[in-house]
Amino acid sequence: MKAQSQEMFAGATGRGLFAVIGLLIIAFVATVVTYYTSLKDTAYDKEYAQLLADQQVLSQEIAKNAAQSARGELRSFPLLKQSRDQFAEKIKQQVEGDPAKDFAPSPIDVQVELNALQDSWNSYREGTDAILGRQDSVASTRQYIQTINERIPTLLALSDEVVTTLTKQGSAPDQIYIATRQLMLIQRIANNVNRVLEGGENAEMAADRFGRDAALFGRVVKAMINGNRNLGIEKVTDASAAAKLKEVEALFKDMSVNVGAILERSPEMFQVSNAADDVLRLSDEVLQKILTLSAAYDRAVDARLLTSDVANGLGVVVFVLLIVLGYLLRRDSQVRLASTEAQRVQIEEANQRNEQAILRLLDEMGDLADGDLTVTATVTEDITGAIADSINYAIDALRQLVRAINDTTEQVSSAAQQTQSTAMHLAEASDHQAQQITAASTAINQMAQSIEGVSKNAADLVDEANKSVSIAVKGSEAVQKTINGMDTIREQIQETSKRIKRLGESSQEIGDIVELINDIAEQTNILALNAAIQAAMAGEAGRGFAVVADEVQRLAERSSDATGQIEALVKTIQSDTNEAVASMEQSTSNVVAGAQLAQNAGESLEEIENVSKQLSELIQRISDSASQQATNATNISDTMNVIQEITTQTSAGTNETAASVGNLAELANELRRSVAGFKLPA
Repeated sequence: MKAQSQEMFAGATGRGLFAVIGLLIIAFVATVVTYYTSLKDTAYDKEYAQLLADQQVLSQEIAKNAAQSARGELRSFPLLKQSRDQFAEKIKQQVEGDPAKDFAPSPIDVQVELNALQDSWNSYREGTDAILGRQDSVASTRQYIQTINERIPTLLALSDEVVTTLTKQGSAPDQIYIATRQLMLIQRIANNVNRVLEGGENAEMAADRFGRDAALFGRVVKAMINGNRNLGIEKVTDASAAAKLKEVEALFKDMSVNVGAILERSPEMFQVSNAADDVLRLSDEVLQKILTLSAAYDRAVDARLLTSDVANGLGVVVFVLLIVLGYLLRRDSQVRLASTEAQRVQIEEANQRNEQAILRLLDEMGDLADGDLTVTATVTEDITGAIADSINYAIDALRQLVRAINDTTEQVSSAAQQTQSTAMHLAEASDHQAQQITAASTAINQMAQSIEGVSKNAADLVDEANKSVSIAVKGSEAVQKTINGMDTIREQIQETSKRIKRLGESSQEIGDIVELINDIAEQTNILALNAAIQAAMAGEAGRGFAVVADEVQRLAERSSDATGQIEALVKTIQSDTNEAVASMEQSTSNVVAGAQLAQNAGESLEEIENVSKQLSELIQRISDSASQQATNATNISDTMNVIQEITTQTSAGTNETAASVGNLAELANELRRSVAGFKLPA
């Protein structure tokens, strides 16, 4: 009965032994698979983190190079293309993986965030492609603008010489004003042509003004050379000024080719500018999507940390199963020894052999219990041969497991250290970026304050220009009143001149009458003399008649003297009258000339009034533009503050990531220390 119960117990022990061996094999295989998967996932996580770090840098490089390319910096186009291609390649690796590098696609846990990044990248790339597709137009436009800027100083110098020559020669004020206005047009052409390449919301307006100013400048130059009644411009007659104008015309004719080419390509430049604005606007969105995807990867990594814990647990299970297996083997040997006690006499030699084999096996397994994996169970034909073979297989598997654990922990520790170093470097870069952003924000605030000061000064200039317009209007009214007064004086002088002429004519008639009276007096004197002679010849009878003749003779002499005085007085009056008439005619000419000068002064004042109005409008536009720029600078400052906050958060997150990676390295070291007690063969 006792032998039967021992046999039943031995059978149960054997079945338990096989069950333990089966569980040991399953646990070992599961442990190896789990550690292999964890190691591979760790390598993938490192690649994913590197891709995200590169994408963050590339997204900002694309925005910077796009803005520089739109402004005509040709060296930025290759950099923009390189950054775009690299970003696209990294997106492709995240979506499809890289079989050549044994790199798997992103896990399903981050597909939502990855799809969102792809959508933002597609919009981001459209703007980038639009800029790269118009590289030739940007390059040619930049060359045309550079050519114009090189010739503008010469054009200004020649035009200034024209103004100086006309002023020295005393040319008409209209011509001097038109020549001076040409200088203003040249300055406006230079300013507006550079704004076309700079882009922005005022680029289209600048291109339109540039075209109109260039066309007006060309027409006015031709009109000053040849004259143009429609434009109200007289031909410049001074030879020196005309020669300078022809030089200006030749130089501007050469520039007109570049002007036309710029206007022809301006729509493409506007498209490039708009595309650059879109890229700059989307850069923050792409960066935010990258950070969101990075957070999703971190969550996936945290979820996979459970796999490492499972692997560690399985390793412990394998170790426990080995101990149980040893215990069961020893218990089984004891049971078998007890079951054969009754047959010891008959099979004493067999029992001794089995006992020796079991003792040898137990002796060999004693070091295994202490963690020595260098031992090997001796495989014989005895009953313990199969067990020794299984134990050797289990020891082999355990050796591989311990080696795999050591290798894995070393790789995990190395990868964690590299990742921690990368994270710390990224944190330092984020801190440096935050400092640069702070400096840029301060500079932008100062720029905004300066622009506000410009706006206030421009507003003051508008008031002064309006005062100039008012003064010019008053001066024009005063000149008009002066012209009207001179017209009245001219009419009065003409009327007085007519009366003096009539007085001269009357004095001429008086002279004729006096001459007639003088003739009569002379004839009377002759008659009186003849009568006196006749009276003397008559003697006493003619004495009374002689007295009368003498009296008549004296009257005739007095009349002759009086007529002489009257004649002299009339000649004096005629001479004074002629001088007065000549003086009146000279005064009339002077009044007419003065009126013409006053008219010219009035026209000049009107031109001054018009120029002052234009100047007031330009200053008002400058003030409005300065106000708008101040608002834009304030908005940019706010945006820079937001970017600074994001950079600070990124730096804090990177530091936390570095700390987590440090914890991971510590866990790997603890795992390595947990298996350090096992002794492996050399």
